Amino acid sequence: MNEPKVQDLDYITFLLATPRAVSATEAERVQPEGPRQAAHDAFTRLLHRLEPDTTRLWQAAAPLIDRTRGLLVVDNSTLDTPYAYTIALVHRHWSGKHGHVVSGINVVSLVWSDDTHAIPCDYRLFDAPNDGLTQSSYGPG
Repeated sequence: MNEPKVQDLDYITFLLATPRAVSATEAERVQPEGPRQAAHDAFTRLLHRLEPDTTRLWQAAAPLIDRTRGLLVVDNSTLDTPYAYTIALVHRHWSGKHGHVVSGINVVSLVWSDDTHAIPCDYRLFDAPNDGLTQSSYGPG
């Protein structure tokens, strides 16, 4: 078996550097040229074999954040999946975009911003039917 061309820190670095266009294809496009340049399939395989763990994301983001200024932004987004009812994490959620309940994956993300930079710090995939947590369980209190 060949050694993976990308590690979790490679993808985290990509996320920190490119917070607006996030895809395996975009990750491939911005890789430095070289003999072991990673293709988008390498990033896809990485994401399939990693368990979600936000500790590494925070370790990479923390040195870039000025804790004396900026804002922490909490975003509760539903990634609607109108044709996918049997995919894990797809549940019925309210969508502000559509103005009604839709099938989709609910992501709660925490991003630090200072009007110039937007740095992802943490995220949670909302899966109440399986983990028993409510959205208020994710925050303090």
